[in-house]
Amino acid sequence: MALPKALVPVSLRGYKAAWFAPDVLAGVTLAAIAIPEVMGYTSIAQTPVVTGLYTILLPLLAFALLGSSKLLVVGGDSATAAILASGLIGAGIAGLTPGSADWVALCGLTAIVCGVMLFVARLLRLGFIGDFLSASVLIGFLTGIGIQVAASQIPDLLGVPKGSGNWFQQQWAWISSLGDVSWPTIAYGAATIGIIAGFKIFLPRIPGAIIAVVGLLTLSAVTDASASGVAVVGAIQGGLPPIGFPTGITWDDIPAVMSTAFACFVIIIAQSAATSRSFAMKHGDRADVNRDIVGLAAANLAAGFSGTFVVNGSPTKTQILDSQRGRTQVANITVVIVTLIVLLFLTGLLTDLPKAVLGGVVFMIGLELIDIRGLVRIARERWIEFVIALATALTVFIVGVGAGVVLALALSLVDVLQRQYKARAFVLSAAASGGYVYNDAAPGQQTSPGLVVFRYGADLFYANASRFVDRVQDVVDHAPNPVQWLVLDCSGISNIDYSAGRNLASLLDWLKARGIRLVLARPEPSLLTALGHYRLRDRIADDEIYDDLDAAVQAFPVA
Repeated sequence: MALPKALVPVSLRGYKAAWFAPDVLAGVTLAAIAIPEVMGYTSIAQTPVVTGLYTILLPLLAFALLGSSKLLVVGGDSATAAILASGLIGAGIAGLTPGSADWVALCGLTAIVCGVMLFVARLLRLGFIGDFLSASVLIGFLTGIGIQVAASQIPDLLGVPKGSGNWFQQQWAWISSLGDVSWPTIAYGAATIGIIAGFKIFLPRIPGAIIAVVGLLTLSAVTDASASGVAVVGAIQGGLPPIGFPTGITWDDIPAVMSTAFACFVIIIAQSAATSRSFAMKHGDRADVNRDIVGLAAANLAAGFSGTFVVNGSPTKTQILDSQRGRTQVANITVVIVTLIVLLFLTGLLTDLPKAVLGGVVFMIGLELIDIRGLVRIARERWIEFVIALATALTVFIVGVGAGVVLALALSLVDVLQRQYKARAFVLSAAASGGYVYNDAAPGQQTSPGLVVFRYGADLFYANASRFVDRVQDVVDHAPNPVQWLVLDCSGISNIDYSAGRNLASLLDWLKARGIRLVLARPEPSLLTALGHYRLRDRIADDEIYDDLDAAVQAFPVA
């Protein structure tokens, strides 16, 4: 008997039996790749290795049951792991040591606060926040993350201690320690990178990370690599994750993680929404971002209450699932089952895994995030956006991930404001074949003797209202013939704010003093409502408002 529709997860509705075998096979393949990958992310988050496995246990299950996307894979992620570690270090909490029990507890608290923010975002339908990170800024941000992540793995690849301080100080620490490198460690790291790169080039359908981890783990165990000075993962605590509120956390700790949680929140919405949309469109589906936010909120709460760190929608793991012909979240539930088996029975097999191998896996992930092609494409198509993307990338790895998130949001908004501020303005003239020609609103333009049809390509608000008025006045002052009618084509103006309303009132006074009639063509109801709020609607007669531009032009009395 079929379950009632309300009890079937959104992502599994309409499931077909023929999908089950491909989903399970794709899930097993993804688990083999994701498990060593998320273990590597713990070196970024600076948490115990087992916490990486926890990120794809309950969090992935929570999203599979409550999210909407059929393919989005949720778990530990390099971007949010970097934000988390950078944010907690930058918080300056006295006595806090990365990797300690207090550190893990604060990571869990950050995930919980982030989950609450996501739930609030869903209640207020704030899924659009992700749209405020432009594609160019997101490329720059992830490139900066990639540089930071890749550089952070170099000490593990060389077998030297990690440095502290800013990015440059950290790089100088390993450079100044080159005389103390461990050559066996370098061999394991180089082999990992070589295997992954080789399979990517010559056998791209076979995940090289699996081959590298399994092969080099076996070699390490057989040759007792730790005896040669190769740092290994060591004993991993198996079993189920601890369930409950992070130990030792109080309400007083929440302010210390708020900014870090918010930075993760923004990236989670932007990255997960973009990933969910792209794969939904690829398969002819529609993404429900707000419903996915519910799943992401539940996933982060599950992470916080199960002893691990912030989770995110992963573009790379989702791509792997799609390339393995996975169809639904049944594949991700399979990943959960495989991870559970590893936690319960197989963690002992990971004891001899060299840290340099994990470092090599994460190093290659970091390199994949560095989108040189994307940056070149942006530079060719829109130089200003390339500068914004580059500035974001530099800020992320030089100043910090938190500052990079703030700058990314600020630059995205500045770019929007700049385009709105410099919106195109046109004077329309009749085309010989019918319709209109859009001429730049430069002095000397007119539609016909005595008539100017002016079109502005953006809503009017405090930043561009004065510029709009100046453009109108320039056209009117320098028209070849004295202007009698100014027809404002309102098709590009859906609303105006208070400042723009005051500027428009001054423009009406200016036009009236010159005996020029203002006529509105194609105004939207929202614009007329706003004019009413600012007491401007009464100054424009009903016969000066036209729903059709042609009708407004034809009403002009030709001498």
